[in-house]
Amino acid sequence: MTEIVMSQTPPILHGPTEKEKKYDRQLRLWAASGQAALESANILLVNSGAGTVGVETLKNLVLPGIGKFTIADDAIVNEADLGVNFFLDESCLGKLRSECCTKLLQELNPEVKGEWLPKSEGTLDLDTALRASPIFTLIIYTHPITKDLLSVIESYASQHKTPIVGIHSVGFYSYFRIHLPGTFPIVDTHPEVDKTTDLRLLNPWPELVEFSQNMTKDIDALEDLEHGHLPYVVILLHYLEEWRHSHGGQNPISYDDKTAFGKFVLSKARTNNPEGGEENFQEAAVAINKNIKAPELEPGVQELFNHQISDENELQSTFWIIAKAIETFYRKHGCLPLPGALPDMKAQSSVYVKLQSLYKEKARKDAYEVLETARAISSGKGVDPAEVDLFCKNARFVKLVNATPTRADLDEIFDAEVANDEAAEAMKVETAGAFTLPMSNLFIYLALVATRHNITSNADEIMSSIISSIPRAAENERALQAAQEVARAGGGELHNISALTGGMVAQEIIKIITKQYIPIENTCIFDGISSRCEVLRL
Repeated sequence: MTEIVMSQTPPILHGPTEKEKKYDRQLRLWAASGQAALESANILLVNSGAGTVGVETLKNLVLPGIGKFTIADDAIVNEADLGVNFFLDESCLGKLRSECCTKLLQELNPEVKGEWLPKSEGTLDLDTALRASPIFTLIIYTHPITKDLLSVIESYASQHKTPIVGIHSVGFYSYFRIHLPGTFPIVDTHPEVDKTTDLRLLNPWPELVEFSQNMTKDIDALEDLEHGHLPYVVILLHYLEEWRHSHGGQNPISYDDKTAFGKFVLSKARTNNPEGGEENFQEAAVAINKNIKAPELEPGVQELFNHQISDENELQSTFWIIAKAIETFYRKHGCLPLPGALPDMKAQSSVYVKLQSLYKEKARKDAYEVLETARAISSGKGVDPAEVDLFCKNARFVKLVNATPTRADLDEIFDAEVANDEAAEAMKVETAGAFTLPMSNLFIYLALVATRHNITSNADEIMSSIISSIPRAAENERALQAAQEVARAGGGELHNISALTGGMVAQEIIKIITKQYIPIENTCIFDGISSRCEVLRL
């Protein structure tokens, strides 16, 4: 009797774990896979200068739970540090800044491991420390930094294919640059939900056609309840067929044709009801513009197919094996694998579930075909089905960051930014200040770069450095203003500017670690005076 009772007892419902409760909000952003990537990350911060912006960046990585961090900084805490770095107090005076910051950062999240270098007072030997440490997931360094130290970091990053992020914060200005090891693909880009729908209305598969035909074979004789609950997918498939019969087999692709087709669909709705129409037919008319269009590849997918693999690591990457299989699928079928998601629509629950299962089953078949193609490619036998599923669901929105790693022409960028500034000034004059366009932040970047190895440069020395890179900047008033402001700051950091910059940097680092969302390409420049950012590829 006891056995019978136990077998009929429903299973105990377990609530979220303590970790799930702790990280609830961020798990909704990057899911368990992203959190796992964060918790396995090992971050190195090579800190220098005032040292605030690097620690603020780490703060925003420790809170969401990176696995481990190391601060390499041989500076000794002095009175000036206490006024700008919130992770130091009076008890830290005379001690290693790296040790004090590490211990206080760990108080934010005890689950995160922290280390510091050097272990005792003395000059930091970064080269030796790197060789003795586990491989780092990503390296952050702050300016000003010596050329020798930067050379060690860049050499390590090149050898281990490690992303590096350089940050410079001075006064009201800051910038950060991301250096990725070659082409950096992002599969889970998290596009807007309304852009991910693929109903395959112009290229339906046999099971969907059969489902639609069975529901609409006697559409005019349907009861009002059934007619008013036809899913709009079925409605559009049915009337698309009628449209093609009367238009020489052509689909309503142009704007005029879509407008006419929308009116045609709405004319088929029944109006002998209190509402004077049917909601499902209105949904169908609204869905026309978004779901009936000539098949075309998104620019990111076209770039993916056109990308020439030159790196040996890329050749062995499962990403590129799956990408090749996706391209083979596209060349064969004229479309990408079906994502399988079905939006909400007015329909009877049982009908909607059947329709939803059709889309999910088709998505599974497409993913299986891609998997078989990938495993048929040399070195593709170990491709993970879960990775293929994720790729197929997001294939339309895959993004290659740093796909063309060649350096941009600084003179061309300068000319373009000067032209934009002139257009902004003209707009301001023409509208008597009613409308303004944003001014370029390039001159801030140039002034900061001039002090990346030497914070004591005066305005003349900064301008001289700018002119040596871009001779035409000699007469530029905004370049001179930026040089004067950077010189006035004297290498000092403002905590609020460094905290904001650190938050932005941490956000981009999380994107890189989790390989979700799209990180900025190359350089982000922040002007704290006008409170605006500009992203440039430099």
